[in-house]
Amino acid sequence: MEEQSGNKKIITTFGLVTMIITAIFGFGNVSNAYLQMGYGSIIWYALAGICFFFPCGLMMAEYGSTFKDAKGGIYSWLAGSVGERIAFMGTFVWLASWIVWMVSTASRIWITFSALIFGKDTTQQWHAFGLTSTQFIGVLGIIMILVVTFLSSRGMNSIAKVGSLGGIFTIAVNIIFVVVSIIVLIADKGVLKEPIHGISSFITSPNPQFQSPIAIISFVAYAIFAYGGMESLGSVTDSMKNPEKTFPRGLIIASVFTIGAYVLMIFMLGWSVNYQHDLTKSSVNLGNVTYVVFNYLGITMGTSLGWSHAAALTFGVVMTRIVALAQTLGFLGALFILMYSPIKAFIIGSNPDLWPKKLTKLNKADMPANAMWLQAIVVCVIVFLVAFGGSAAQKFYLVLTDMANVSTCFPYIFLIGAFPFFKAKKNLDRPFVIFKNRFWTNVLVVFVELILACGIIFTFMQPLLEKDYQTAFWTLAGPIFFAIVALVFYQIAAKKRRANK
Repeated sequence: MEEQSGNKKIITTFGLVTMIITAIFGFGNVSNAYLQMGYGSIIWYALAGICFFFPCGLMMAEYGSTFKDAKGGIYSWLAGSVGERIAFMGTFVWLASWIVWMVSTASRIWITFSALIFGKDTTQQWHAFGLTSTQFIGVLGIIMILVVTFLSSRGMNSIAKVGSLGGIFTIAVNIIFVVVSIIVLIADKGVLKEPIHGISSFITSPNPQFQSPIAIISFVAYAIFAYGGMESLGSVTDSMKNPEKTFPRGLIIASVFTIGAYVLMIFMLGWSVNYQHDLTKSSVNLGNVTYVVFNYLGITMGTSLGWSHAAALTFGVVMTRIVALAQTLGFLGALFILMYSPIKAFIIGSNPDLWPKKLTKLNKADMPANAMWLQAIVVCVIVFLVAFGGSAAQKFYLVLTDMANVSTCFPYIFLIGAFPFFKAKKNLDRPFVIFKNRFWTNVLVVFVELILACGIIFTFMQPLLEKDYQTAFWTLAGPIFFAIVALVFYQIAAKKRRANK
């Protein structure tokens, strides 16, 4: 995964692939898709992967290989294509979305720990020091953020190791899922638990909430969100051996794997999980469905092979713990990578005159430790407000989560929109070029931008139709607000810079 080069670790193709898979692929997206649309989600995940993720990945590969010596990731890509001001705005919105993701993950990871230790989610019964379960999970989340920040600020080595380890275990649990699913299919003589009723099974959803055109298009947006995160690896190109070859090769391999895995595994869930019988219970939700389907997978295998009922139930718990282990490492790997990459891409990659000197200062491990600790404080404050703030803060957190979904799309609007300008730039060393025809490149850019725009608009419309005007307003206003804050901050910093000169 890594080779020694002087005092610096070098990330190889395999290491990069596992890091990308850790940051992007999650079995939770598979189980969530099946819960929302059953087999009907397959076509939308495939289309989102082919029409958005794959071309977007190739564009990121061109950006990353051309700007291989830039430490700023997407900030450097945007600044080198369309200028500093737009780069600052786009990257600021991107950083804000990852901060909200960290807030969510800091709490969710304890449910994963619970499933790993107890075989199910028991966090609602966790109490200590007179705190409610929500408050206690919040305190644990704050501790988690502080520990991860401390470890990741010590150097690239620990991030690469945790990221690669998470990717390896993610691949391992997917292999286990595939093998057990095939055993179930053979033992049941090819009879699927979720039967196929013609082509309609792959178009319509068994879930009544996802049968209107608006709801289906909002699901397409969700499918796009499932592929988000690949650009966050752009800032590690300076830690690779032969980045002009390693980055595009690793990105393409990870893209093909991710699209194929999503499509195949959604279909395979139907081999062992019947939608109406197993997933329509009130206790099943988007928070625990991953553990529910793995539990059913284990029980179904035991039953199909003629085991006793007790043995089948035990194997269901074992399968739950297996996926919980992979989820735990996946969350930790992504947390380590994303704790560092966005900060490096933005603060260290941008013009140092725009920031206070303390934030751009690097420690002995060549890490922007001060900036990382500032980020940790912001995340911890939000986690604290969510956990201890009561219903108002909970509502605010839901709005923040919705804003994060749209914020995830916004950087791609900037990055994809800047690509024609990037291609028009002269005097750039381009070791990896996949888009050679200017006209068809521009057509593709417009096509992908339209997909992103539809995703954002319909994510905004969904709560609007449900008359949840507050969420609808902040869903769209959030990224716009962050962009305005970025613009004002940039203008003040630029004015101060001119005054100093």
